[in-house]
Amino acid sequence: MNQHQVIWQALPYRQLSRDQLYAILNARVAVFVVEQDCPYQDIDGMDAEAIHVLGTSPADQLLAYARILPPGKRFAEPSIGRVLTTAAGRGRGLGRTLMERSLRAAEQHFPGQAIRISAQQYLESFYVSLGFETVRGPYPEDGIPHLEMLRLGASESRSEQRER
Repeated sequence: MNQHQVIWQALPYRQLSRDQLYAILNARVAVFVVEQDCPYQDIDGMDAEAIHVLGTSPADQLLAYARILPPGKRFAEPSIGRVLTTAAGRGRGLGRTLMERSLRAAEQHFPGQAIRISAQQYLESFYVSLGFETVRGPYPEDGIPHLEMLRLGASESRSEQRER
């Protein structure tokens, strides 16, 4: 299967089916808790307010996922998190496509606003290639070095962001 056979959706929580929600939660635990050996509370009460970006196979298998939180939920700006590619989706460049789709969805829901993320430090160059700048860190988050990164919105200048 290639990238062209991936079905992309950006859905609010209320539009997720039970099967989609189960697949999302299962993938988040598999990647972040089991694979990264990082016990933490994944179900954090923020999913109901999020936009969920899913990349699935034609057979409805979850391949890639990210969560977009509204401004004021995690940061002052909208944020993208829980970014993952499942074992079944790896090796196809889906991570970049997932982030590009997530950025477009964030722009659609929160036009012109900057986006802030808490990224695993080893992925810094990947996020820089998507227009993010490191603004803080590294700092430990769930035992893993992270960086706070910002991608300016279309209507914001660097000087406006520095004043925040």
